[in-house]
Amino acid sequence: MKKNIIALSLCFSLLMMGCKDVKTNDAQVIDNKEVSSTQEISDLSIYNLPSTWTTQDGKDIELKDLQGNVLVMVMIYTSCKAACPRLVADMRNIEERVKGKNLDKVKYVLVSIDPEVDTPERLKEFAKENLMDGPQWVFLRSTKENTREFAATLAVNYKKISPIDFSHSNIISVFNTKGELDYQQEGLGIDYAPTVKEIEKQLAQIK
Repeated sequence: MKKNIIALSLCFSLLMMGCKDVKTNDAQVIDNKEVSSTQEISDLSIYNLPSTWTTQDGKDIELKDLQGNVLVMVMIYTSCKAACPRLVADMRNIEERVKGKNLDKVKYVLVSIDPEVDTPERLKEFAKENLMDGPQWVFLRSTKENTREFAATLAVNYKKISPIDFSHSNIISVFNTKGELDYQQEGLGIDYAPTVKEIEKQLAQIK
């Protein structure tokens, strides 16, 4: 049921922007490697979103630049002292447990809900502090408007409750190589075996 609700939410967001089925360019560069992207993008793909994001390395990208990878995504903020450290640990635990082929085709993406504080420099420092500075880890920040729009597509709710704190949903999402939502799991410190299984399933389908 939750997946259907998220899909409808994403579809509505994209329809409001007048998006239709589109094709991306023949190739895109990710981590200095050309990645084939001739697949059609459906109306439910996050790759239709036109927003620009900045990575922890200061590079400006669009979400479609991640096409061809299985994406494991969570929304956090680096100054969080409560739920986010647990979510970060859960992401690291998932990354360590995923086995099988095509491991270079999975990106673990952490999206900041506090772009004012989470500058690229801060995200880079945070990645190093949490041993998440390998090529499989991507940290993103954008404008408040883009961040809110993206959160809505995932049904992730967040609200600023003090000058330095947010309340927010604790959801880890898995997207297939076309940017379509495949699976979500909510909670902190829970058994993420189903999430790991879904990631491995998507990776196994890559030829």
